Amino acid sequence: MPVRKVKPTSAGRRNMSLFDFSDITTSKPEKSLCRFKTKSGGRNNQGRLTVRHIGGGHKRQYRIIDFRRDKHDIPGTVKTIEYDPNRNTRICLIWYVDGEKRYILAPLGIKVGAKVMSGKTAEIQIGNAMTLRQIPLGTMIHNVELTLGRGGQLGRAAGVQIQLLAKEGNMATLRLPSGEMRMVHLDCMATIGQLGNTDAKNVTLGKAGRKRWMGIKPANRGVAMNAVDHPHGGGEGKSPIGGKPQTPWGKPAMGYKTRRGRRPSDRFIVKRRTK
Repeated sequence: MPVRKVKPTSAGRRNMSLFDFSDITTSKPEKSLCRFKTKSGGRNNQGRLTVRHIGGGHKRQYRIIDFRRDKHDIPGTVKTIEYDPNRNTRICLIWYVDGEKRYILAPLGIKVGAKVMSGKTAEIQIGNAMTLRQIPLGTMIHNVELTLGRGGQLGRAAGVQIQLLAKEGNMATLRLPSGEMRMVHLDCMATIGQLGNTDAKNVTLGKAGRKRWMGIKPANRGVAMNAVDHPHGGGEGKSPIGGKPQTPWGKPAMGYKTRRGRRPSDRFIVKRRTK
């Protein structure tokens, strides 16, 4: 979906870019698949601020997405392609022949009226879901399960595609967009194709207000604070950090690996991420 520039009628709109929403077919979501979404403001159950820079933002409804794709061998039809305020990819509403409706992540190239299916009888075509055991090598996939029956956890952002590289024993080797190569059980489900809305990364917000609409508050730089407020603070004039970059609580930042050591899933990682 192309990104369009707007006429620079103000400073905030000079560098702003927007989606043209040409792929969206309806502006009203399916009521039965929506739930209320409450805001936390970054506060815990005691009312204390535990996550900074969260607050405000436009009201949203959560769309229930079928990440499991466990409605096997029952064909469905794509009725609408919709905007979802909770993710950067599009979603599509599927009407199954038995009358049930479900939302799935919209793959690139899917159209209203297309037929989709999941299970052993599904064909290798965009939007169909099946086990990795059924998918040919080299196929691009998304919404991949890590644990049997848990639902897709890998490859759910706009424009993402994961390549199925190899199968050995009961494990499949996948190449993720980050460059990481990892093994996943062959009986885990995945969906064929690349996710749509590939231009999501090319959008420029243009002004601070658009960030506030998203529920994100401003972040103050540590070097602009006093020494008592941040490890980067203090000094006279425009002072450098004066050491390694740190968080406000003294933990290393910028390049510091935060993954907990010796996780059980380490044995499934063939090659670490490069991005």
